[in-house]
Amino acid sequence: MIINGTHHVALICSDYERAKHFYVNILGLQILHETFRAERDSFKLDLGMPDGSRLELFTFPSSPPRASYPEACGLRHLAFKVADLEEALTVVRGHGVAVQEIRIDGITGKRFAFFEDPDGLPIEFYEET
Repeated sequence: MIINGTHHVALICSDYERAKHFYVNILGLQILHETFRAERDSFKLDLGMPDGSRLELFTFPSSPPRASYPEACGLRHLAFKVADLEEALTVVRGHGVAVQEIRIDGITGKRFAFFEDPDGLPIEFYEET
């Protein structure tokens, strides 16, 4: 195998401060590095996850909206492992985030639920203990 794991996932957001608040204050990711690139009129925010992988948030002037429904080719959703699904959903609901009903993965028998980030990107919490 030539791949050792996921290093990062990069997302382009429409509102930097709103996305930063969501991923840092609601989901609890750690800020590793924050950069404003004046030549591109763009922010880049590196966020760390407990397993060492990263999420990168970018802003670009006049980015087109995300094609989502019906589902377009490309990134379908972003899934995060959680130890306690009910607890994780309680946290995001406490910030006013609407959460879909808990479902059971028909293949693994594990529980999961979806909600959206501020730009409508589907986010999944997948319970693994």
